[in-house]
Amino acid sequence: MAEALKNVITQNLECPVCLNTFTDPKILSCSHTYCKACLDNVLERNGHGQMLRCPVCRAETQVPDQDVSKLPTNLALKSLIEDVKNQHQFCTNCKSEDKPQAVVYCQDCGKYLCITCHNAHSLWQDFISHDVLAIGEIESGKVSVRRYRKCKKHPKQDEECFCSDCRRFACFRCVVMEHKDEGHRVIEAAVYESSHMKSIEDLKSKADKKRSCFQKYVDFIDDQKKHVSNVQKQCTDDINKAYEESVRQLTEKKEILIDEVKGRSEGVEKELDEMKKSAQRHITLLTTIADVVTNITKIPLDMDSLAAHDTLCQDLQEALKQEDPDYNQPMQSSKKGKSVTFERNDGMDEITLGKIVSAVAKNIALPTKNSMSAMVRTPDGRMAVGCWTGGIEIFSADGQHQQKVFKHVGILGVGSSLMNGNTILIATVKHNVGLVSIDEYTNKLKHVQNLIVDYKIEKPERKWYLLQQYRSGEIALCTHDRLYIFD
Repeated sequence: MAEALKNVITQNLECPVCLNTFTDPKILSCSHTYCKACLDNVLERNGHGQMLRCPVCRAETQVPDQDVSKLPTNLALKSLIEDVKNQHQFCTNCKSEDKPQAVVYCQDCGKYLCITCHNAHSLWQDFISHDVLAIGEIESGKVSVRRYRKCKKHPKQDEECFCSDCRRFACFRCVVMEHKDEGHRVIEAAVYESSHMKSIEDLKSKADKKRSCFQKYVDFIDDQKKHVSNVQKQCTDDINKAYEESVRQLTEKKEILIDEVKGRSEGVEKELDEMKKSAQRHITLLTTIADVVTNITKIPLDMDSLAAHDTLCQDLQEALKQEDPDYNQPMQSSKKGKSVTFERNDGMDEITLGKIVSAVAKNIALPTKNSMSAMVRTPDGRMAVGCWTGGIEIFSADGQHQQKVFKHVGILGVGSSLMNGNTILIATVKHNVGLVSIDEYTNKLKHVQNLIVDYKIEKPERKWYLLQQYRSGEIALCTHDRLYIFD
């Protein structure tokens, strides 16, 4: 009875998955218990999800944070396993009550043998081929014991048979009583176990091949990731190089633009300084002569002093004959500097800061659209635009439309006029994109400076443009329907 109880206990200490004694037993919500390592494998096969399906009843258990170690431990079972391991295994073949300690276990006989029984067992010819395991190897876990389970209906009988149709182990008496009818295929338990182990090995072999296939796939993915990483690094390096080159180019362009602004401004400042010095020299001359003339009158005059005084008075009279300052001259010079502005290239594809342009004072729509036929500067400093549909439109230098003459006369041409001073203005128009540039040249066509660079105008329908300059210095560009005045 004690042996049967021990066999039942031993059977219940085996994991249903690995068929070995439980190690770190974890209990599921369905109350079934398995080794932690076995549950790790089951969870891995399920794709490391939160739910783990019981291998026996298929009930699902939630795994906290996908960590099997967080499942509750079957403490009672774990304690029982420790107690069983600490118990000495006694010989089950000796008939005496004072049984000696076993040293081996015979797989075929299903018995633990002491040294005496083991020696006798080894001498029997029929037992020579039996599979005998040393107790030390069993306890260390190096080998596993193949045990026949005891029949629950007939506790003294081993379940030596297996019914393939019922998928159950059975003792010989159960086979005779319950599995003798047609349709029950009964084989020896050892034969089934051998076949079952072979099937498991075949599955394991296929699993190894499949694992190798997926490992190659994983290696391939790693290789692709490596290529992507290399491409990313190369692109990053290229971007950094392009950025550094763009910064270098932008720095150079910044210096060029700053130099251009300085060039334009310094030339105007030099002109204004010369005008200022000339005016200051005249102020000094007037002050000096006036003071001397005034001081001489405070002392008695002799003949020589009177002659000198008359000479100084004549010099003062000559100085007073000089015309009053012409404010128009510094105003025109300053316009060149005040009209300079920076136009940023927003939305441009190319890497540029922008350009230095001259500001436009007015953008005026002609009273009659698409009617311009001629343009000329008037003697009083205004601008006359002739219209072939009838009339001449008169505009002031600040773009004000002042009057219209010859309203009912179609104008095909008007008199011409020269530019201010000895320079010539030439306009270059990029008609397709609506950009105009105006440059100043000497009368020998030597380039002096850029006045307007790529100024955006409304693209006219007809390629006909006229250029004139106001006497006050403003530049007028006329298309068929608009008048542009640049300071």
